[in-house]
Amino acid sequence: MSNSNDPAVPARMTFHGVDGIELAGDAWGPPDGPLVVFLHGGGQTRHSWKASCARLADKGLRVIALDARGHGDSAWAPDGDYSRRALAGDLAEVLGQLGKPAVVVGASMGGLTALHASVDLADRMVGLVLVDVVPRPEEAGVARVIGFLTEHRDGFDTLDQAADAVAAYLTHRPRPKSHEGLKRNLRQRADGRWYWHWDPNFVVDHGGETLDQQAEALEAAARQLRMPVLLVRGRMSDVVSPQGVEAFRTLVPHADFVELSDAAHTAAGDDNDAFTDAVSEFVVAVAGQR
Repeated sequence: MSNSNDPAVPARMTFHGVDGIELAGDAWGPPDGPLVVFLHGGGQTRHSWKASCARLADKGLRVIALDARGHGDSAWAPDGDYSRRALAGDLAEVLGQLGKPAVVVGASMGGLTALHASVDLADRMVGLVLVDVVPRPEEAGVARVIGFLTEHRDGFDTLDQAADAVAAYLTHRPRPKSHEGLKRNLRQRADGRWYWHWDPNFVVDHGGETLDQQAEALEAAARQLRMPVLLVRGRMSDVVSPQGVEAFRTLVPHADFVELSDAAHTAAGDDNDAFTDAVSEFVVAVAGQR
């Protein structure tokens, strides 16, 4: 746990997922506040949410940002299991350890995890925010994301090389002047090279399902949603199309929808103020209903 008295500095927490796997988390806000849990996307870490978490904590919410297994400071799965079932199981374990229902905010992989888990966790999830993720994403956009995540398994000679790779992937964002943020997603190994700080095995298909089978399972989960739901899309996203949004809203007619005009698939990082405003309004409203 952090010993800082600065409310903008989170307290470090440790959770245990399926089979005791160790999961790292950060916590902001009063322990007795309404609970919000953030799940990042593939290849990201809990730090991608820090600005949003700090602002929500200022509103009196208890906010937890979690590193998924195989990411950030969480342990890598010893059996290489990064299936939706394993990730959803981790979420169930964490919510059990937190001891009260939560609004769950998930981006991309984190959103798929939360949607998959919602079937069995209806009593522990009081609201769901899906960030640029729907059951049937655009195949070309998904392929571009997976291509980036798998392209540099042999690492980088320098941080500049890693920054070049990110800039080529996030062409809509200005290139950061500092490498400090990038360092959170990289580790320098004994060979002197810099490697992404995630287990590359997490992008392997562990379920043995076709894309249609995966989509059908997620659509079935969406049909069962009864909790408040917010879908957030980046207008420049190549992963979630307007058609994908309409299909989701047909499955979940009560879902609210927000589109961020200056954002792509990495919506929270692209337009953090607009993202946080949308999520904050939703979460505070849900918390007020309880």
